[in-house]
Amino acid sequence: MRTRITIATVTAALAVALVGCSSDETSDDAAKTTPSATASEVTPDQPSATATRVGIPPVPTGADREVLLRALAAANPDTVKYEDKAIDAARNQCSAVESDKADWLASQRFTYKDVTTTEAQGKQINAALEGLGFCKV
Repeated sequence: MRTRITIATVTAALAVALVGCSSDETSDDAAKTTPSATASEVTPDQPSATATRVGIPPVPTGADREVLLRALAAANPDTVKYEDKAIDAARNQCSAVESDKADWLASQRFTYKDVTTTEAQGKQINAALEGLGFCKV
């Protein structure tokens, strides 16, 4: 059920974003050249309001990034072979940690390229994310 709500929320946010991107030929030139205040306030390292609502934390940096990577490596050393993918998977997994299928979802999120993650390793990853408090947004 939570997955359906998450999907619906993300879909609604994308629909709103697409509507906002459409051009309006009747608006004046001043409005077209004025940048949006909200677009300039969000950086790639900060989660959007939608991401925050569905439980996706900001991109960890520095020591926090290293701690997260070590925790993921403890569950499955291969997951950190591609560090950026592992960080993205960890952030996205936060939206599913409350799910009945969290362990399976983690095994899917952390399986990429030549890295395979089992459901048991997914369970360890979820425990590591919870233990670090990483998903607390």
